[in-house]
Amino acid sequence: MPQFFVETSWLLPLYGLFGAVLALPWSTGWIRRTGPRPAAYANIAMTLVTCLHGLLAFRSIWNDGPQELMVRWFDFADLHLDLAFDISVLNLGVLELITVMSLLAQIFALGYMEKDWALARFYSLMGFFEAAMSGLVLSGSLFVSYSLLEMLTLSTYLLVGFWYAQPLVVTAARDAFLTKRVGDVLLLMGVVTLCALAGSLNFNDLYEWVKVEDLPPLLATLLGLALISGPIGKCAQFPLHLWLDEAMEGPNPASILRNSVVVTCGAYVLIRLQPIVVLSPIALGTLVVLGTITAIGASLVALAQVDLKRTFSYSTSAYLGLVFIAVGCEWPGAALMVLLTHAVAKALIFMSVGGIILTTNSQDLTEMGGLWRKMPATTLAYGVGGLGMVGILPLGCFWGLRMGADFLSSDNPVLTAVFFLVNGLTALNLIRVFRLVFLGQTQPKTRRAPEVPWQMAVPMVTLSIITLLVPVIMANLSLLPPWEFINGPVTAMLILSGLVGAVIGAMMPLSKSLARSQRRSLRIAQDLLAYDFYTERLYDKTVVAAISGLAQFSSWFDNYVVDGLVNGIGLASIFGGEGLKYSASGQSQLYLLTIMAGVGLLGIFMTWTLW
Repeated sequence: MPQFFVETSWLLPLYGLFGAVLALPWSTGWIRRTGPRPAAYANIAMTLVTCLHGLLAFRSIWNDGPQELMVRWFDFADLHLDLAFDISVLNLGVLELITVMSLLAQIFALGYMEKDWALARFYSLMGFFEAAMSGLVLSGSLFVSYSLLEMLTLSTYLLVGFWYAQPLVVTAARDAFLTKRVGDVLLLMGVVTLCALAGSLNFNDLYEWVKVEDLPPLLATLLGLALISGPIGKCAQFPLHLWLDEAMEGPNPASILRNSVVVTCGAYVLIRLQPIVVLSPIALGTLVVLGTITAIGASLVALAQVDLKRTFSYSTSAYLGLVFIAVGCEWPGAALMVLLTHAVAKALIFMSVGGIILTTNSQDLTEMGGLWRKMPATTLAYGVGGLGMVGILPLGCFWGLRMGADFLSSDNPVLTAVFFLVNGLTALNLIRVFRLVFLGQTQPKTRRAPEVPWQMAVPMVTLSIITLLVPVIMANLSLLPPWEFINGPVTAMLILSGLVGAVIGAMMPLSKSLARSQRRSLRIAQDLLAYDFYTERLYDKTVVAAISGLAQFSSWFDNYVVDGLVNGIGLASIFGGEGLKYSASGQSQLYLLTIMAGVGLLGIFMTWTLW
């Protein structure tokens, strides 16, 4: 019987898709009398089935070892494409994380979007979203992974643009889609090239191919850069990082998944591609450089945000930057540890943020204060999520950050300092937001802010317990190192960096007018960080201006050169015809003479050319 659950693991991504299909009669308006709730219940039930099936398969794999399910669907010449599923402890563990987060987010959405007229459509999109993520982590083929990444991009576009009647939402969905397309197109080039070189896109075949292949340096570099481009866009890394900030215009339950497990899926694909990317030292160096820029830059930008959701979206990019550093330094285990522990804590943070937004109808930090008395459950959830995000012993992210800093301490001490800096800045930002939202005087928007309904409170409390139990789960899965192998100085520095950041965040002066300072030097620094180092304006002056200029030149060339040439030929034909009609005498001898003269001239011309 246990083997049955493993052999049917290919059904796991289909459950979410089936839930999306079940919700269609309500989301399309075919059924109105019952209201949209049945669509929500159908998707929640299918997610629960996915979670239970995945758990049973995980237990079977734990005892029997990994297996590969493969279906050949295209076979021509040297091109072989398979629907391959890699059923392993790691993949099923990540799938369980995705399904549990999705289940809690969908229950949370029952309270958050209770009065939304398009609730059924939201749950259809969530089922589609879950199917793409589940299939991605189980995929054993780069071709299938790329296809599901495209499905994930479409899901992001539809969920970010859920409230499509708002112009800002439409703009955010468009920008998120187009920004990801840049990385996806380059990734597609890498996939096609890899297929031509290796003859297969199955990960196991690629791992065997890379052991014996000796590519020219230029080809290896171009291939490596193409393969990392997709994850750069999916994980909101510089310079393709702006979309995650704008994606906060979507519903908060979708943001819970987007900032926890969606970006995890993009980084998971990068981790699986890491044995191939090592062919190019330049590609690995690019990962380290971009990860460092994003980790430090996004942590600083988050400190200057006054929008509650956006400050934590930048924090997500910062932690994914640490993952990129670990992958670039060829430590995928540390990258995976940071990735998974961050996902749990960040989901809890965004649940508490959703509760704050729902009860106050605002996400502006300058309009909040004094919520801890009115919303104790939400305050507790935020506190637990914040502790789980930073390097506080023994909670989850401590072990991921410790592993990364420990592995890098001997070879790259500068990069170890990046881990410490990001940890300290994150603690500073969490304390800053806590003081502005939960402490201080009650503001007009928070004067009558009740606690969230039970549909939102139950997922928050559940995830708070899971966050506290992450170290226990990791110990049971043998993921924690023995104490004798823990680097004492690195561990102490990690804990100290978090404490220093927390102390600075608790002591620094804050004001409800913190958006703009009276001091010119501080105001310039605030503006620099608040506008993300003016990255968007830089794009307008460079990339957008170049494309706009190219479009204007293309339009001018088409109107005056191409159209002018065609119109000139047409006018010449018209005038030639008008002129020749007066030479038509009606005498056949003259026509015959004209034909012979023309043929003679043509023969002379051809003879001269050949000569």
